[in-house]
Amino acid sequence: MQLRLSLRPRLLSLALLLFGAGAHQIRAAELPDAPIPQPPAVAPPATAVLTGIVTDKDGAAIPNARVTFNQNPLPPTTVPTANDGVFYLPNLPPGQFQLSISAAGFGSQQVSGVLQPGEQLQLPTFALAAASTTNIEVTATPTDIAEAQVKLAEKQRVLGAIPNFYVVYDSNPLPLNPRQKSDLALRSLIDPVNLILNGVVAGVQQATDTYAWQQGADGYAKRYAAAFGTFLTSTLLSNAVLPILFHQDPRYYYKGTGSIRSRAGYAMANAVICKGDNGHWQPNYSGILGGLAASGISNAYYPAANRTGVGLTFEGAAIGTGLSAVANLFEEFLIRKLTPRIPPIIPPNP
Repeated sequence: MQLRLSLRPRLLSLALLLFGAGAHQIRAAELPDAPIPQPPAVAPPATAVLTGIVTDKDGAAIPNARVTFNQNPLPPTTVPTANDGVFYLPNLPPGQFQLSISAAGFGSQQVSGVLQPGEQLQLPTFALAAASTTNIEVTATPTDIAEAQVKLAEKQRVLGAIPNFYVVYDSNPLPLNPRQKSDLALRSLIDPVNLILNGVVAGVQQATDTYAWQQGADGYAKRYAAAFGTFLTSTLLSNAVLPILFHQDPRYYYKGTGSIRSRAGYAMANAVICKGDNGHWQPNYSGILGGLAASGISNAYYPAANRTGVGLTFEGAAIGTGLSAVANLFEEFLIRKLTPRIPPIIPPNP
């Protein structure tokens, strides 16, 4: 953040400088070895971070690969990859850079790019070929970087099991294109843990005799189909179809900094606002309309005795928005602590 000095401090500083210069001349005449005042130091620009993953061509992680960061005229910086193939280069100066990746028994790769002050850049996966293969030079595109961010998000699981795909811990992520939004929604729908959780919901409904279906296997199958149908329509509409139509990001942007009050207000507000693909905050049409549509569509497959009218449909959608605010509070204050495989978080510059 650039500091702006008012006119009065500037005049005061100039007067002090002139007074100091005159005093220095007098002292210099009397004391030839008097020290010369030095100008104030200029604050260095905010540093950046590079992260990425190194694997072989079959996708297996390569530990202890050498990742070398080069930026003239500075000396190179080399770090090894961890057991899961991940490397992390913090405190990097902004500007043009070259990155070299090599490992014993594999060919090397190079990538070049430009780091912005304070940026955390997640590079695409480096798949090293056998040593006999010709070296390959690649350049990361915005689509490649966004794809790498999605792949990283798909590894986020609460307690190592429950999917936590729709939370962004990067302070400056790239927007998702339509294909990436669709792929992330599909990945959530077919995740085995989500299928099991829908089965648990159907089992609870069976035990409490929810909805006017009989007991037994047939009743459980209908309850499971209804639970999964609601999950299906809500996920597709709120996280894929409408975000593509309205050019909005369906993910929750983790804040992680500031007072408890500011973070709580931010989390609850994200139930009704979201980031657009243009990077600006806007009303969350996708989440609100998606929840309303899913609530209305559910009437088509629930028993006639349990179908709600228009008023109850809107009421259900409002309750869903409130539950989304509660879920965001858990995401902001609790879930990150229970979710492994999250890269280091670099807070945005003030």
